[in-house]
Amino acid sequence: MHLGEKTLTSEQKFDGKIVKLFVDTAELENGDTATREVIKHPGGVCVVALDKEENVLFVRQFRYPHQKVLLEIPAGKLEYGEDHRACGLRELKEETGCTCDSFEYLGCLIPTPAYDTEIIHMYLARGLHYGSQKLDADEFLDVEKIPLEKAAEMIMNNEIGDAKTQVAILKTKQLLAK
Repeated sequence: MHLGEKTLTSEQKFDGKIVKLFVDTAELENGDTATREVIKHPGGVCVVALDKEENVLFVRQFRYPHQKVLLEIPAGKLEYGEDHRACGLRELKEETGCTCDSFEYLGCLIPTPAYDTEIIHMYLARGLHYGSQKLDADEFLDVEKIPLEKAAEMIMNNEIGDAKTQVAILKTKQLLAK
């Protein structure tokens, strides 16, 4: 089994609200075994909300693990088994108050493949219609508009550290350049 590993045992060590942690024993291609720690995560969705002037809607919010405010595009966690398109539309409305005429799939990314099953689906929303936010009870954020070109520059200047935002913005910029 070249470049493959076979799970021999799997023991759940933690069952949280968002993630589950497993410690597995895997058989390697040479017959040896190795311990693998795996975080099971339901995945997420992020949305590049682009208005007709090519401004992107961003959210600024405190991110507890990093103990600082980050600039990101709207995003949210999937529930296990949830359709990612429906989740993206919901998160766009909840975080920015917007609905859209067009919702184009940009693909997905695997943020931490070494130990986490999370997959993030990316969308481009256009034809925005503004309404009111519907934030979760524990969610506090500010919405701001940044021109797409400036957002790409900010990424290249290391002013936006969030990986999903970087990938989705740069994919959108490339898509619109065609």
